[in-house]
Amino acid sequence: MTQYTFLSATILLVLITDPIGNIPIFANALRPVAPERRPWVILREILIAFALLLTFMFVGEGFLRVMNLSELALQIGGGVILFLIALRMVFPPPAGAPDDEQMAEPLIVPLAVPAIAGPSALATVLLLVSQQPDRRLEWIGALCVTMTISAIVLVSAERIQRIIGTRLVVAVERLMGLVLVSVAIEMLLRGIKTFVLQLARG
Repeated sequence: MTQYTFLSATILLVLITDPIGNIPIFANALRPVAPERRPWVILREILIAFALLLTFMFVGEGFLRVMNLSELALQIGGGVILFLIALRMVFPPPAGAPDDEQMAEPLIVPLAVPAIAGPSALATVLLLVSQQPDRRLEWIGALCVTMTISAIVLVSAERIQRIIGTRLVVAVERLMGLVLVSVAIEMLLRGIKTFVLQLARG
């Protein structure tokens, strides 16, 4: 079982929610929104994502029981999802890929879900709480720090793009993707190792 600390959990959540990679997504979705209103929309969407992830932290164990899922299945499934998300960060779809034009102010979709609180983020908070439920307050703190970082980055997105340029934003996104690939593979290997040991004991 992977033992996370407050710091490693925070870093993992920041990598998964990927505020840098969300900059172009938010910029595209908020294009029809008046510039003075954009920060409020961003903060609203982050709060919605935070509420959803926090809810999963509290109902996660019950959800696993109702769905008859084991922690091992969650770890391996979370690793697979994380790996796919990481590959998408390293090898993003072409700029001309189909994407619905947002003609009105976005609400919940696609910003809060799945841009911030996507499948990998939901699986991760479930995994943290299911593995170490006695440290729930630490995981809530890590989630609060993560959402604060996302809010700062996304509200300052236009300024960040002007200062460091689009190419550097893309380079940081690729780097975060590479780190996430390593994290995902580690999750998968640990899950498979545990599964093999369980089979051997059985």
